[in-house]
Amino acid sequence: MNSLRVVVFGATGNLGANISVYLHNLGYEVIPVGHRKDDNGFFADYGMKYYSVDIENDADFLELPHDDIYAVLHFAGMLPAVMKGFSATPYIQSIIQGTLNVLEYTRKCGAQRIIFPQTLFDIYYLFGTKVPIPADSSRRVPDGDHWMYVVAKNAACEMIEHYYHEFGIKRFILRLSRIYLYHPNPYTYTDGKKVLVSDRVLIYKAIKGEPIEIWGDPYRLLETISVYDFLQIIGKTLVAKVDGGIYNVGSGGTTLEERVRNIVEVFNPKDQKSEIIYRPDKPNGTQFVLDIQKTIFELGYVPQYSWRDYLIKFKNEMETQPFAKLWGREEDYYKF
Repeated sequence: MNSLRVVVFGATGNLGANISVYLHNLGYEVIPVGHRKDDNGFFADYGMKYYSVDIENDADFLELPHDDIYAVLHFAGMLPAVMKGFSATPYIQSIIQGTLNVLEYTRKCGAQRIIFPQTLFDIYYLFGTKVPIPADSSRRVPDGDHWMYVVAKNAACEMIEHYYHEFGIKRFILRLSRIYLYHPNPYTYTDGKKVLVSDRVLIYKAIKGEPIEIWGDPYRLLETISVYDFLQIIGKTLVAKVDGGIYNVGSGGTTLEERVRNIVEVFNPKDQKSEIIYRPDKPNGTQFVLDIQKTIFELGYVPQYSWRDYLIKFKNEMETQPFAKLWGREEDYYKF
């Protein structure tokens, strides 16, 4: 058993909850911290004490344990996917000010390392090909609704880098492609408007045995990583013998056709097969793939889950609802 104490900020979120349970099961003493006032007793079921903290308020950090903290995992902050409309202020307050407060907490409690998620959109200018994008590509800021989000995340990365050089806090900045996981809420926000998550649209069609269209080039490559491989990387960052840096989180990608065919195979009723309709006249999706060699060589990461493996796990969690006590159930969000 591993008795090292780790603090997970953003513990009630999609990634933070999975991280907290995963590290708890590995034997770490996990301190889950979230913005929500109440976790509905979810973490207590695992023997963890939940702390409610507003990371924008440095006084709130006084409520947290400060002794024998080995690592801080900072997965809190505003996301475009949950923002209705647009406002730059939440990004500045939660990501820039919030990260500064988290870094100060990390320094004061003597933690050895910090793990932080970076947005994929800092390398948007390299999208559009099948050439793997290196981890150390220079950061830029896109136009559109993500601009302030990327500005804030880039600033947070610079602050983390400063604390590494100034105070020796090892930093593991993970550039996330979309992490594929089950959440009972199938909705997201795009350009400030509420929409169904794209793969959930296809899954719902497959469950009903409805026809599914493949738009544009079916062989366009899309980066794909299961939450289970993501969690493997999280575990690797806590034992890595390097000082860290920025690491791409991916698995090499799958084609659009492979994704659709596997969804049909896993989710179709036995007596009703979805027709797959090719629509080359429709727009192509943006393709990209991440170069994960640095993640492999420095962290010892080995991708283990294919897209189909992920879908099978997803279907099981769709049936068992393992985070229902924290997030509710699917019928709370979507009615078939």
